[in-house]
Amino acid sequence: MTIHSSHPFVPPESEREPARRLRGRVGGVVSLWTAGDARGRAGLTVSSLMVAAGEPAHILALLDPDSDFYETLLRTRVAVVQLLDWEHQRLADAFAGQFPAPGGPFRLADWADTPWGPHLVGASTWAGVRLVDDEPAAYGWSVLADTVIESVEIQPEGVPLVHRRGRYQKPPG
Repeated sequence: MTIHSSHPFVPPESEREPARRLRGRVGGVVSLWTAGDARGRAGLTVSSLMVAAGEPAHILALLDPDSDFYETLLRTRVAVVQLLDWEHQRLADAFAGQFPAPGGPFRLADWADTPWGPHLVGASTWAGVRLVDDEPAAYGWSVLADTVIESVEIQPEGVPLVHRRGRYQKPPG
């Protein structure tokens, strides 16, 4: 058995799609999108998002159209967007399908119900959002979800979980 320092199935950087390489270098704080109701709940780790200030403010995000989360979002039309801290790495990986979570990733943390879906207890920053479009437009392998921010909770910030170039990076300080 050989242990590789890199992922054995990822093509060399020079062979990867240039726009994806660019996006990976932008980096950003990892968010966890959750939605749900009595019929079920789902979540998805998302790092490709943008907050557009205005009245009303919006959050735009690239989502996986094949994910359980996307199906739940289309059904409920609302979601919770929480920004993750450094301590939430395993939770982020579980919702991304990269870390085992027996019984599902919602068992890895405590959650509170909100009008927008399940909220991660202890998340320093989160927003309740409502989907704008009936069917978000497809862009490449993802869909662009435009959501209106209906509520925002901001508490003192911890150490943010930053994702850049395929890895988590702890910000200095």
